[in-house]
Amino acid sequence: MSTIELTPPKKGINGTIEVPGDKSISHRAVIFSGLAEGTSKISNFLTGEDCMRTVQAFRQMGVTIEQNDDELIVHGKGIRSLSEPVAPINFGNSGTTARLMSGVLAGLPLFSTAFGDESLSKRPMDRVVVPLRDMGAKISGRKNGGLLPLSFDGSRLKGTTHELQVRSAQVKSSLLLAGMLAEGETKVIEAGTTRNHTEMLMPQYGIDLEVDGRMITIKGEQQPKAADLRVPGDISSAAFFIVGAAITPGSKLTIRNVGLNVTRNGIVQVMKLMGANITTTVHTHIGDEPVGDIHVESSTLNAISIEGDMIPNVIDEIPILALAATQAEGTTEIKDAKELRFKETDRIKAVAENLRKLGVKVEEREDGLQIKGRASLSGGTLQSFGDHRIGMMGAIASLISENVISIQDKECINISYPSFFNDLNKVLL
Repeated sequence: MSTIELTPPKKGINGTIEVPGDKSISHRAVIFSGLAEGTSKISNFLTGEDCMRTVQAFRQMGVTIEQNDDELIVHGKGIRSLSEPVAPINFGNSGTTARLMSGVLAGLPLFSTAFGDESLSKRPMDRVVVPLRDMGAKISGRKNGGLLPLSFDGSRLKGTTHELQVRSAQVKSSLLLAGMLAEGETKVIEAGTTRNHTEMLMPQYGIDLEVDGRMITIKGEQQPKAADLRVPGDISSAAFFIVGAAITPGSKLTIRNVGLNVTRNGIVQVMKLMGANITTTVHTHIGDEPVGDIHVESSTLNAISIEGDMIPNVIDEIPILALAATQAEGTTEIKDAKELRFKETDRIKAVAENLRKLGVKVEEREDGLQIKGRASLSGGTLQSFGDHRIGMMGAIASLISENVISIQDKECINISYPSFFNDLNKVLL
């Protein structure tokens, strides 16, 4: 576990960058391409550790996947030609791989087992296992299938109706994938709007589904067809630079070719509510996904309440929004975000501990945080807790810190953003 020391630059961040491909879309593109008949090309694929876990899962099922930097060529053989993996599949730290692939593995005619690292092995799997069992899935594991490792005795699933109790794109996507493989029709009724990349990508691969408000209906026994796809830049990765430019005096930054899906652009909307000087321009579409540029300049921020329907659209961005709150006028309230306690680490606790080390007045609550703004960040040693988003939050904090900030276990950032420090150095030149 290595530590990186970051010296405050005493100047703004300026220029133009592009962030890596969207993590959510990269996972899904591999899944659909791996299940498809024919050869698919995925460009601007995120080569972070999480997405490579999904790649490896399909390689273990006999799919040939060639990689050349951030381009993948996936030679799909079709659903019924996949091979039974001879060794357990390692999901690593990837909750997306674990939950989405559970829907796939439950409906394939083969036996498989899967496990994760220490962090992933603590994250709840019953939210997908229970509804999959309602479809006839044969899944076993720790805590009656509530925790990894899990085994899947692939069986003929039956389409059914699921009324989700939690707002989770991962659960929704897992059930839609299972429904695609099952007999009959599957309906998924969301508890509230969540990111919709699965629904947007399915038609690209020839999969028939119907979206009517919060109800999604998919016909069973469908075979995806090969497709070529260019993955847009990940707005969750762009979020760190959006906040960095907004809170650092003298900043003018443009982030090009970012996915601007309305179910993912909450970071832009929330920062605008706080008073940030941000503009977005959509210049193309990849399938139904809008893609464009984000321009942000240093701004005077005001405290707001981040809660309710705002939360699902910024759940991954809460750590960096908490840093933005330290520079806002007034006290920011973050509520209804208890889901953060079940991420790569307990993000509510991790954010609170690290901000306190920097001299910020923070009150930790069961479902969120209260953060007093206009804080001077003192510097110090921060723990990433093995969580990429906590590590990057600390790195952005160094832009406005009075003293050096050291971040322990910087390697965890490779999970979603392997080129993060290179890109940070570019905008500091």
